[in-house]
Amino acid sequence: MIELVIVIVLLAIVATISVQFVSLSTRGALDVSARQQRSLTGVVVSEQLTRSVREALPTSLRTNASGTCLEWMPVLAASNYLNLPAGPTPDSFEAVPLPGGASASGRVVVYGYGADVYSSGSPGPVSPPATVPSGPSPVTVTFDSGATHRFTTQSPQRRFYVIGDPVSVCQSGGFLFRYRNYGINSIPASGLPANFPGREVIAANLSSGSLRFQVTPPSLQRGAVVSFRFVLEDPDTGESTAISQEVQVRNVP
Repeated sequence: MIELVIVIVLLAIVATISVQFVSLSTRGALDVSARQQRSLTGVVVSEQLTRSVREALPTSLRTNASGTCLEWMPVLAASNYLNLPAGPTPDSFEAVPLPGGASASGRVVVYGYGADVYSSGSPGPVSPPATVPSGPSPVTVTFDSGATHRFTTQSPQRRFYVIGDPVSVCQSGGFLFRYRNYGINSIPASGLPANFPGREVIAANLSSGSLRFQVTPPSLQRGAVVSFRFVLEDPDTGESTAISQEVQVRNVP
């Protein structure tokens, strides 16, 4: 009987140690998996932001006062103009066709350095909505709905961009959202939609208030630079992973 009791006690001790070993090993594997998942999420979010920002019109990049939102106008197409609109009511100009015989619709920007591209006044760097048709050279770029516009200045390379409506990326709580289809506003990232499809989720589990954007404006010697940082946090363990990135926008005047 004594021997049986001793065996039972020893087996209980061995079982307890084995269970703790398996539990700790499993916990360690789960922790490593969670860290890898956060790192992968950080890479995916950084790559999404990087690719989007690289397509931005450099002079349109701006942040709100707190740096939690980044706004820009995406470049849809680019080519060279042969002449700028002239006459008392200029409503079109001639240009080199877009690559591949493509067509494009959006606002036309010429140069834009030293001016507010979010102002649609005439004269100004940004035109009303316009259409760049396909066809043989030269093509005639026409402002929509009979609008007229004068550009403030010439481009050194006679270059123009066709841009889309503004896009914003902001943190709200633990989520990172992308906003679109809200129009052009003088205040950065204002009038943002509150629901889908104007608002889309890019990422979740961001640490509260961790997202910060900083924009270094472009100059004639280099392109604009956007830096951002954010922290991803595990909702169960509270562990966090910090992500930071710099993006150079190489679009030129």
